Amino acid sequence: MLTPQLASIFERFNHLKVLILGDVMIDSYLWGKVDRISPEAPVPIVSVTKIENRLGGAANVALNVAALGAKPIICSVVGDDGKADLMNQLLAESELSTEGLVRSDHRPTTVKTRVISSGQHLLRVDEEKTELLNDAESAGLINRFDQLINEEAIDVVIMQDYNKGVLSEEVITKVIEKCREKGIPTAVDPKKDQFLSYRLVDLFKPNLKELREGLKVELNDDDFMESLQRAVKELEAKLQNKMSLITLSERGMACSTDNCWIHLPAHDRKIIDVSGAGDTVISVAALCLALELEPEITASLSNLAGGLVCESVGVVPIEKDQLLSEAGLLNPTR
Repeated sequence: MLTPQLASIFERFNHLKVLILGDVMIDSYLWGKVDRISPEAPVPIVSVTKIENRLGGAANVALNVAALGAKPIICSVVGDDGKADLMNQLLAESELSTEGLVRSDHRPTTVKTRVISSGQHLLRVDEEKTELLNDAESAGLINRFDQLINEEAIDVVIMQDYNKGVLSEEVITKVIEKCREKGIPTAVDPKKDQFLSYRLVDLFKPNLKELREGLKVELNDDDFMESLQRAVKELEAKLQNKMSLITLSERGMACSTDNCWIHLPAHDRKIIDVSGAGDTVISVAALCLALELEPEITASLSNLAGGLVCESVGVVPIEKDQLLSEAGLLNPTR
């Protein structure tokens, strides 16, 4: 049964405006059948039955934000190529703005192509350039970000990092400074290369692998929670962030703030595909951050949402009604 507080939270999502800065990409899917092995090499032959292109990376975060009822605005650098045209088409079909995209002739638009047969992920092919933005690209991106942040009443900024080069230390630092000046909360889904560049953000959401690699620490299975807490304290000492959300795969999620530590176990789900789960978690967590919700509520809703999207094949956004319904069963606001 839904509590009035929970229903109010989901209704308030509808009034938020979210700026998403980071690596956008196209997730392309080749669906097909495998019934024989190639005579040229010991690999399966996939007879393609369907080709599908979806928004991915930071653009999938935008889809999640939109699905939750808020208004997303994407800010990123793409290539000056046909794939960027396809990106614009996909954004238009999803009723998302293209005003925050900066084109560059020095890099291609990132495309990840997944080959899937009978629900099984057989192969992924990446078309990308992962070098950091050059000076001109960085300046163009920062200028576009400044325009958007000055023209729009932004409630929260999400920095979505996939190590594709858009979020350099210079870009990160200037964006955080600008947000702090304007009192806009910041939420980060990091990757290894710039892991410790996000000083003074509000919410930092690595997964367990990223935490280990970013801090260069090992966590002991014998005292996993204790060693995890020590690692998170080290992280927070370095970043001085206000909240940490650590996704732990089958172990669930941990949430840390100055005065609380929460561990939530994973929900019992039929896990089909974990692709895009982190996008969903940061989307829900950022909206909760914008509403200044309690850490327990933020962690509970984010943990639930991440599990729900793992029940679908491929990268897909959360379904708001389903999340609201299942959250009502858990009653995280009691």
